[in-house]
Amino acid sequence: MRSLILLAALFSPAVLAQAVIEVESHSFMRLPSNSSVLLLERLDIADHGTLLIPPGLTELRVTELRLGRDARIAIAPAEQALRLEVAQGEIASGAQISARGAQGSLQQPASPGRTLSIRLQALVTESLLVDARGGAGASGYAGLDGADGQAGGCTWGQAERGHDGQDGGDGQAGAAGAQVRLELPTDFPEQALQLRLEGGAGGPAGKAGNGGQGLSKGCWLYSTQGAGDGRPGQSGKPGAQGPAGAVDLVRF
Repeated sequence: MRSLILLAALFSPAVLAQAVIEVESHSFMRLPSNSSVLLLERLDIADHGTLLIPPGLTELRVTELRLGRDARIAIAPAEQALRLEVAQGEIASGAQISARGAQGSLQQPASPGRTLSIRLQALVTESLLVDARGGAGASGYAGLDGADGQAGGCTWGQAERGHDGQDGGDGQAGAAGAQVRLELPTDFPEQALQLRLEGGAGGPAGKAGNGGQGLSKGCWLYSTQGAGDGRPGQSGKPGAQGPAGAVDLVRF
């Protein structure tokens, strides 16, 4: 089994620097969250593999990094910044470091892209994407439809009009893109680096509820006239786009 993690190294601070992690092609691995700092001798993520960095990890130092084609280091959203240092590495086309914010829900707002500080020293790469966009806002809630009215009786009673539909809720705002500090060698080709720091999209507006129907009733010799239909509600407003993040590029 090529997917390998030396758990003894990861759980023993005295030998963290000897840890080796390999993620096989098309597979997923999550680092343990028992430590805020992790030192790796080698990190090898094969083509289309993904390594998840938990929110509690705030510093990751890698002596030798290898990212295969379309391989990904996925960094979980968190309030704390993450520092990533790579001494030397090889990165294939399509590889990326992703630190996107989480999408919002009706219970909690969208989260921003995670703040990053990345230092890449001796690096050979075709291309590298750093994606730290903000999370998208949640959709507004849909308004409830109005209840139908009651028909009048054949000999007495007055028809009741349909009830009005409820208004839809406003979409939630998208979250901000991340603040990223990039430390790169002077000879690193700038065209090989792509940054995505846009703010998250605002949530769609909630749909309006339909008005209830006014009902008529058929009787033996005649029909009773129904009351009018209820008015439909108003659609909500779409949420605002989150603000873009920013990059601080440092050459050494």
